[in-house]
Parts: sequence; C-alpha cells; structure tokens
Amino acid sequence: MFGPGSMTWRVNGEAVLLLGGGRALILQVAQPKVAAGVGEFSSYRTEPWNRLYRTLDTTLTIVFGDPEASRAASERLRGVHERVSGFDDRGEPYSALDPELLLWVQATLIDTSLTIYERYVAPLTSPERDRFYEEMKAVAEAYSLPREAMPADYPAFRRYYSEMLAGGLRITDTARDVADAVLRPDLPRVAWPAVELLRLVTVGTLPPALRDDLGLEWGAGRERLLAASEKAIRRLLAVLPAVVRRFPQARTGVLRAA
Repeated sequence: MFGPGSMTWRVNGEAVLLLGGGRALILQVAQPKVAAGVGEFSSYRTEPWNRLYRTLDTTLTIVFGDPEASRAASERLRGVHERVSGFDDRGEPYSALDPELLLWVQATLIDTSLTIYERYVAPLTSPERDRFYEEMKAVAEAYSLPREAMPADYPAFRRYYSEMLAGGLRITDTARDVADAVLRPDLPRVAWPAVELLRLVTVGTLPPALRDDLGLEWGAGRERLLAASEKAIRRLLAVLPAVVRRFPQARTGVLRAA
C-alpha cells in the first residue's frame, strides 16, 4: 500500500507509538457508542491491552504487509466489525461499521500517532503532517471507512477533531471503567515501572478537558516528569538501531521493498 519513502512507513514503524495505545483507547471510548461496543464485545476489564494489540497488529499488517496480507487483514477486520452492533447507554443503536464511529476511531489513531511521534521521535513540518494524513486515508478505506467520509485535508481534520472534543464526546460508566482498566491493570509487581510510564504518558497527553472529565489527577510535577521522559526517550531512540526501535513488520516491509 505504501513504501519506504512514505510518511506512513516513517511514522507508524516506530515502536515507541506503543506508548500511545492507552491514550487512543480512552479517546475512542469517550464516544458513547464506541464505548458501548467495546464494553459489550471485548474483555477489556480482564485483558485491557488485548484490543489495542489486535488493532496494532491489524494496522501494521495493512500498512507494511504485501498486497495479499494487507487485503486479508482488512477483510478480517470488516468481518469482526460486522458482528458488532447493539444499543448504547441511552438506548440508541450503534454499529461498528457506522462511518461516524469509524471516523472517530481513525481520528484517535491519527492524532495519537502524530502526538507520540512528535513528542518522542522528532517534530514534523506542516507539509509532512499533510502527507501523513493524505496517506492515512488509504488506511481508513482498509478499515471500511469511505474516503469521502473523511475530512478533505489535514486542517479540516484538525477542525473535526477539535469539534469532537468540544461537543461530540460524553463520558459514560463504560468509558470510566475502560480508563481504569488501562491505567490500573492487574499486572505483576515487576511490570509496575512500565505501567507507571504508560500511565504518565496516557494521562499527560490526553486533552485537558477530557482528563478533567475522567477525574484524572495532573499537575506541574507530573508535567515535568512527562517532559523529562520525552527528552530521555528521544535521546535513546536517536542511538538505537532500527532492529530495536522499529516494529518487526516495518523492518520486514523495508527488506521486502529492497
């Protein structure tokens, strides 16, 4: 679908994007119909990261796989979405194939990818963000979201995203429960340092209004810790070889293209 010179391969190949997984999921379930689907059709409470890993694996296969693998991943995803439908907490119907819901999920992935990349890898120019967004329209089509349902360009996308944050979201009990499962997973003590870093990044990069709606504590001290983590990880990534810092699917894609 893309190639070594694309912005999609450049951004989505960075394994540090894993730090944004919790942020993307919490943003997604702030849309009540998305929250209803996640609550009814996933085991987020017992396995809070499984949905994120499945989404990541599907995205990486679509983006970096050969045409056959990419097409197969897209078809599997559509098959899963066809079975996800029901009613939200207000009794309104939803379907995972609703373009409105697909657009919001795609928007959270685009915004989170750019947020984490620019904080932990390198800043992007305005033309580079424009290119990334245009390329991600093809990924959206693989997610069953019609290209014409997406905002026309990156500035239009930013307006849509801001409008959703300002009035298109609503925190439900399911959203609060998902956020709690993401931020306080039941993991062994040895994993606590990693969980604390994920919690710091997740809470710190959420839109402030959404963070407040969820009752998540934040302050100057945590802000300084987040800034320090960004500086330390950016320096580390600059000296790491691609075999460490890039997703395996990304490395395989580059080898296949070569």
